Amino acid sequence: MQVKPMRQPIKGAVPLLGGGRMVEEYAKGFYENCLKSKCNYSVLGRLIHRLVVLTMGLICFTGSAELGALSAQVLSDRVSEFLRSRIEVAGFAPKITVGEELIHASVMLPRFYERRIYRPAWSDGHGPLPQVEALIKAINEADRDGLRPSDYHLAKIEATLREVRQNQRKKKQLEPRRLVDLDLLCTDTFLLYGSHLLAGRIHPETIDPEWHANRRQVDLAGLLQTALDSNQIEKVLRGLLPPHPGYASLCQALARYRDIASKGGWPMIPAGPKMKRGDRGERVVAARNRLIAAGDLTSRLSNEADLFDGALEEAVRRFQNRHGLEVDGVIGPMTLAALNVPVEERVRQIEVNLERWRWLPEDLGQRYILVNIANFELEVVEKGQPVMIMQVVVGKPYRRTPVFSDKMTYLVLSPYWHIPPSIAVKDKLPLIRKDHTYLATHDIKVFQGWGAETREIDPQTIDWSKVTAKDFNYRLRQEPGPLNALGQVKFMFPNKFNVYLHDTPSRELFGKTVRTFSSGCIRIEEPIELAEYLLRGDAKWTQENILAAIDRRVEHTVRLPEPMSVHLLYWTAWADEEGSVQFRGDIYGRDQLLDKALREKPPLP
Repeated sequence: MQVKPMRQPIKGAVPLLGGGRMVEEYAKGFYENCLKSKCNYSVLGRLIHRLVVLTMGLICFTGSAELGALSAQVLSDRVSEFLRSRIEVAGFAPKITVGEELIHASVMLPRFYERRIYRPAWSDGHGPLPQVEALIKAINEADRDGLRPSDYHLAKIEATLREVRQNQRKKKQLEPRRLVDLDLLCTDTFLLYGSHLLAGRIHPETIDPEWHANRRQVDLAGLLQTALDSNQIEKVLRGLLPPHPGYASLCQALARYRDIASKGGWPMIPAGPKMKRGDRGERVVAARNRLIAAGDLTSRLSNEADLFDGALEEAVRRFQNRHGLEVDGVIGPMTLAALNVPVEERVRQIEVNLERWRWLPEDLGQRYILVNIANFELEVVEKGQPVMIMQVVVGKPYRRTPVFSDKMTYLVLSPYWHIPPSIAVKDKLPLIRKDHTYLATHDIKVFQGWGAETREIDPQTIDWSKVTAKDFNYRLRQEPGPLNALGQVKFMFPNKFNVYLHDTPSRELFGKTVRTFSSGCIRIEEPIELAEYLLRGDAKWTQENILAAIDRRVEHTVRLPEPMSVHLLYWTAWADEEGSVQFRGDIYGRDQLLDKALREKPPLP
């Protein structure tokens, strides 16, 4: 293809608004670029697009004339051209910025505009669209979900919109570059805020390697286009929130506790001895006012406010139950400490747990097992309702139970306990050295080698005093029976943490309020009942047959008739169906880690 040189300059050419070059100069440059590119069609097309955009901005008079106000189409085209230029240039830079504002969605945002062929999304030839105000309204409500509106370019968007609106009222020419700024900020805000509602503000594994979240995913760029086309910015964003009723209940709790904080919070109760029914004094008055503030004591009527009466005792019991304390109606050291936690800390605790809700998968399942590690409790849930609840024992603070979701596929009756090497070395070896009969009295056998090379070793032939962690070349296996650490049943859902549910012979531990005694696995209170429930689809596995199989003391694997979802979670605050807000201790310090991360600026995606 050949391009003939331009013999005559364009007559009546005028200066271009914002560019200052003559059309004749642009046409000449267009011709030279065509020759240099040897008419590469992508380059040629882009140059033609530029020429068309600029030519459409001309108003030709006889002789020379100043260009008047840009037409609506030309303004939109100019914004489109500047958008393309900003995004393409940013492709060679480490980041995209608008003033001092960093664009976070540096991958998704260019993809969104590429699909639109760089047409502006938040303005047209007449200026900003109503969707901008809808976005601002949505961001201003981000705090309802425990998020900060200031994290989403709110001040910059409002200032830019205000400037553009003022220029419109003064009949000033709209500046395309300011509309580009507004477009980039609004698009990034939707994508960033949307991603936080959808999957959380923080990726949990960046602050806790023992936390694996199955976060929800969606094409946010496509969703933004849908929101713009339907003019439903707020509705689409709210549709990204977790669909679980527990999330909405906790949001309502957040509003209530913020309201308490706005009214000055609740009084602190002075230190002193235990308080119980029949006691009197100013500390009783403080306790009464504290329980009224949080709603545990509903009646303000009392002939003797300084008397620890029956109504106050019942209020203390409600409070203790809501905080996972021993329910005795007495204000002892633990209850007093919980009463004196400031309301601002409870607000923050709720916000932290709202973030954890956003890490959950879209669908927990029609049937599932949910273990709340911080509450030491297991629930079996069917169609949103608990059908079985039991206590559990979880990992010690230095052997923390991880957080993840998986599928339970089988259980094992009368299991062997293949003692993990770390436990064998750290826990068992010192006991074996101390007591040469330990292995025999605990029915533990010693093996060496693997597969066909495996052979049992007589522990009496080993000088355990000389065995160290470095040369511990043995495998320990505890036999099925009443001494087995896994008890009568273990419930398997293979995972990278090698964690599962199991029975335990140490039944006394379920009487403790704080139950952090395991090496990471979850010991359950009612293993036979859970096994019967999971095998109910198989007629041969009645409770009687399950117990008979266990009595044989022979390891037996049974596949479940239907796989069961298992969710190991860590909630230190939640709201039940009646609106009662529950709080638990942060046994692993995970609240502190997440709270610190949430206080920082949003991380780059």
